[in-house]
Amino acid sequence: MTEKVKLTIDGTEVQADPGSMIIQAAMDNGMYIPYLCYYPGMKPFGACRMCVVKAEAPTPDGSYRPLPGSPASCTTPVSEGMKVETNTDELVSLRKGIMELLISEHPHGCLNCHRIDLCGPTDVCLRHVTVNDRCVTCPKNERCELKDTVRYMEMELTTPLTYNNRHLPLDVKDPYWDMDMNLCIVCSRCVRACDEVRVDRAITLKDRSGRSIIGTSRGTSLLESGCEFCGACIDVCPTGAIVERDYKWDKAVESVTTTCPHCPVGCQLNLDVNKRGKIIRSIPDREADANHGMACFKGKFGIDFVNSRKRINTPMIRKDGVLEPATWPEALDYTAKKLVNYRDGEYAMIASDRGTNEDNFMAQKFTRQVMNSQNVDISSNTKPQLLSPLKEMVGAYAATSQTWDLLESKCILVVSSNITEDQNVLSVPIKQAVSKGSKLIVIDQRETELTRYADLWIRPKLNSEPALIGGFIRTIVDESLEDHSFAIDQCDDYAELRNSLWAFDLIKVAEVTGVPEASIRDAARLFAEAESSSTLYALDTVSHDLRIDCVKSLINLSLITGQIEKESSGIYPLFEGANEQGSKDVGCAPFHGPGYEPDNLSGIGLLGIAEAITLGRVKAVHIIEDSPNFDKNETGNFYSTLAQSEFVVAHSTFENKITNRANVVFPSKTFAEKSGTYTSLEKRVQKVSPAIGTSGEADDEWRILSQIANRMGFQDFQYSNDSDVFKEICVAVPFYRSLGRDRLEKPGNTWEVENDRKYKFSPVTLNSDIDMLEDENFPLIFAPGRVLQEPTRDPEVDIVNEMHTITRTEIIEMNSADAEALEILNGDNVKVVGENFELVGTAHLNGLHSGMVASTSLFGSLIEEVSKNAADDPMRKIDTLEIRRVRIEKI
Repeated sequence: MTEKVKLTIDGTEVQADPGSMIIQAAMDNGMYIPYLCYYPGMKPFGACRMCVVKAEAPTPDGSYRPLPGSPASCTTPVSEGMKVETNTDELVSLRKGIMELLISEHPHGCLNCHRIDLCGPTDVCLRHVTVNDRCVTCPKNERCELKDTVRYMEMELTTPLTYNNRHLPLDVKDPYWDMDMNLCIVCSRCVRACDEVRVDRAITLKDRSGRSIIGTSRGTSLLESGCEFCGACIDVCPTGAIVERDYKWDKAVESVTTTCPHCPVGCQLNLDVNKRGKIIRSIPDREADANHGMACFKGKFGIDFVNSRKRINTPMIRKDGVLEPATWPEALDYTAKKLVNYRDGEYAMIASDRGTNEDNFMAQKFTRQVMNSQNVDISSNTKPQLLSPLKEMVGAYAATSQTWDLLESKCILVVSSNITEDQNVLSVPIKQAVSKGSKLIVIDQRETELTRYADLWIRPKLNSEPALIGGFIRTIVDESLEDHSFAIDQCDDYAELRNSLWAFDLIKVAEVTGVPEASIRDAARLFAEAESSSTLYALDTVSHDLRIDCVKSLINLSLITGQIEKESSGIYPLFEGANEQGSKDVGCAPFHGPGYEPDNLSGIGLLGIAEAITLGRVKAVHIIEDSPNFDKNETGNFYSTLAQSEFVVAHSTFENKITNRANVVFPSKTFAEKSGTYTSLEKRVQKVSPAIGTSGEADDEWRILSQIANRMGFQDFQYSNDSDVFKEICVAVPFYRSLGRDRLEKPGNTWEVENDRKYKFSPVTLNSDIDMLEDENFPLIFAPGRVLQEPTRDPEVDIVNEMHTITRTEIIEMNSADAEALEILNGDNVKVVGENFELVGTAHLNGLHSGMVASTSLFGSLIEEVSKNAADDPMRKIDTLEIRRVRIEKI
């Protein structure tokens, strides 16, 4: 461990990390130095000069040498024995002079007014037409760092400099945020957060009439500038220059930290609540280990569904075909009486991926113990193959490393994954690592945001990924790039793997995958020769029957290069659900119980439920919350099939296609009303805490299921609160036993992999005959892509109804031979037609594989659609980059 640096600040001896700046050393030791442009986690900038100090450094002869002038503490590193003064009369005077210059171009009438605490919207100065420099009309009032700094410095009411209003127009034409450059102090925090932290560079400093202001780095709109609408600029802005549009005038009376429900990264969010009990903004927790102060468009702007007035507030029972309100005892009694008829395998439970560990532990316990069925799953488990080989080969059904380990990974392999949209914050350490020199390999037919950062973007034929990875491994063995000691000493079946590789002749692999031999070798060398390499995979574009082989090949790749136990290396399966990892940990799956204990009999999972209902094997279905997966082909037209069930129980927040078919409906709490835990994809167990009061008579799923179980005669369902359920989880799940509830009060606990055996290679087979299941109506495969910006194309942004909107014509990539067969020329207008899908664009003939077409849209178009979507929970309605069958029609 690196020794601390000792220095003295204002006469107090403190310790600091080597290389840290004076201001950080002060903050780490509970001391305050005024600042405006500095922000933890970003590079020193030194623009505002508010944090100036006096400092002396020791010399070899024991005396002290003053540092020249008054250095900024945010750009001056600490040194052993340094003496620092932060609050001398000279420094105070200097800071006040700097502040006077700043507020001369910022509305400051309230900043240094002695009556501010008594002020209100009807006060006389607000009604005076000549007063144009007030703060109480600013949306950041009471949250303004500039105001806090002025108060700390005890600025006088008068200043020799008059306020000069810039009279700049407000920028309010983009979704979700408002920008008022009249309030900007040009600290550049927002620009630096976008550049250094998010690595997006969507906003920049611009010159207007001799003034520096913030603006888009390209074009006139964030929709075209490469913004991912993460809100980082809003979170770091010290004034009201950039703010969230919704509820921007509301003031918080409470802030509660909880876990985001939108994806499995497990971001910690501070939810601000106003006096009416509404969540008015979401601010990522800067200290959280899971997200390091980052959020995404879903976590930042997709929380308002909890405030909806369209919530289901009471239980309902269907009578004569109509759902009618019922009391809780009536609904519980009715459900218990009906479910008795469907025990012993005719019952299935589909729990919610937003359910807490406590909810979904109870879901599986109810299914197995009360209903005597193994038919239990969660609604996000469309790709169970992502995890299953990990247990067999590595020893745990989970990622082997943590999210921010990626920051130091020297080579990162991303396979068929749209991380920027599906697990957004996970892309931040990846992009930061690439900006520091790490190598990135992306394997995907689609053009996603990470392909723009990739050293190698490999675009194989569909479903040839297992062969491609096998080609990587063959290259590594041929060129002796493997970690031979690790493969022999730490792993079993190495010889079997080597023997299976002889089929992977690179000429044959190149033919199967459509990837040149040189690219296969380059990628293999980058991965194997890196000091540390990480693999992330969602396998979005890989067929169900090939995912197991693909995952095994990826694990083989990591094992043969020793990239399992090395620091900043590992494997990351990328699933969808916010609590998919935790739900499986606690046994909410058809193939294993809590702690991954195998069941004697396998149950029916999400992907098999529709067929089981059709065949009459499942007659009663219990569904907790709706899911976008129910609308996908892979779940077998779930909604219409549900009508064939004899009895449907729904727990739901809003009315939907499930409640429309349900016999009984229970009102569910949202994540913002729940108390419990989630487990992230990096195995981090974190609290879900109630931020607002319960809407109507909604209740927790664990409590509802417990009461039904009690009515059905089962006494092992007595719980006072969610902590009681968590205690039972810790008994049932061995690797949760070190995670006592008291430890969760301090976030950052991950469960550990308990593996006392060697890792295991899995021999591979080259599948050279990839069956694409030809379809005469839709003979081609469409690979949709989406990126933040395309610098080589004009985005074509217009103003419609006073809002920016993208109006560009999309480009349809086609194989030249396919186009010739359809008599399509480069530049022709064409239509891509699929089942419930159409896209019009301009044909672009290139080297795309025969049988495929592709098109890349802008992320800004997605943001437009989501911001205008009137759905109860619009972030659940996002159009994913789903591979689909299509045909091309010439217009």
